[in-house]
Amino acid sequence: MLPLIFLIKGFIIGFAIAAPVGPIGVLCIRRSLAEGRQVGLATGLGAATADATYGCVAAFGITAISGFLVGQQIWLALIGGAFLCYLGIRTFVSKPAEASSPTKSGGLAPAYFSTLFLTLTNPMTILSFAAVFASLGLARTPNYFSAGAMVVGVFSGSAFWWLILSNGVALLRSRVTPKWMQAVNRVSGCILLAFGLYSISGILMW
Repeated sequence: MLPLIFLIKGFIIGFAIAAPVGPIGVLCIRRSLAEGRQVGLATGLGAATADATYGCVAAFGITAISGFLVGQQIWLALIGGAFLCYLGIRTFVSKPAEASSPTKSGGLAPAYFSTLFLTLTNPMTILSFAAVFASLGLARTPNYFSAGAMVVGVFSGSAFWWLILSNGVALLRSRVTPKWMQAVNRVSGCILLAFGLYSISGILMW
């Protein structure tokens, strides 16, 4: 019964951390509209994998890894911020497909690995998991089975949110005209660029 309890707790934590709309949420929405629900879901699953990775660090109490990541947060923020700026500019200048022609997908693997990279380079992710686990008294799970159940729960909760978001947004895809898609590209590009610049500017305050 104990691992099941930790599985449920992990699910709730994964869902709650994934749900706030940040740069990954913007990417998922934009890709679901432009390239379909599969690419949108792949985008979210990259983030879910990173969430599970950091959940693993928190659940198993791997202090050496978490300490290293926190110690390198300046470089991680710089790399992640620069990549967000690149994605923002690329999204802003991209042209929407015409309604009469099929939308070209960038592929599931690039969608997955780009968000995996972005989430892993966000030092706030590991800090968020560490804070949540500590506040709920989960920093030290009773055994490896419970810790493993927690990690599976975190991935499942995060993936469930991305499944809901990508499928919900994809339902609107047929109603989006090229003109609207161009507006989505530009708004999304500006938001991603803003997130990237904010991440980089934060380095100056450390």
